[in-house]
Amino acid sequence: MDLEAEMIRRIEDALPGATVHLTDLTGTRDHWQAVIVAPGFEGMNRLKRQRAVFGALGELMHGAQAPIHAFTMQTKTPAEAAQE
Repeated sequence: MDLEAEMIRRIEDALPGATVHLTDLTGTRDHWQAVIVAPGFEGMNRLKRQRAVFGALGELMHGAQAPIHAFTMQTKTPAEAAQE
């Protein structure tokens, strides 16, 4: 399985129209940083946004054999991203 492609696919499926940029922080492909811009974040607070992303990643983050050990993220609406 191409973990990076699978992560992007799951997030995009859960948040239609999302743009996902992932960075492998350690080179070991188990510590990731994400910047996710999605129209679906509109009206959500930061906690709800994070729950939506973690929910999309599901078992990739849970359990002893999970391939993702650390995941940090910035979540933005398109309007928030345009202000930067």
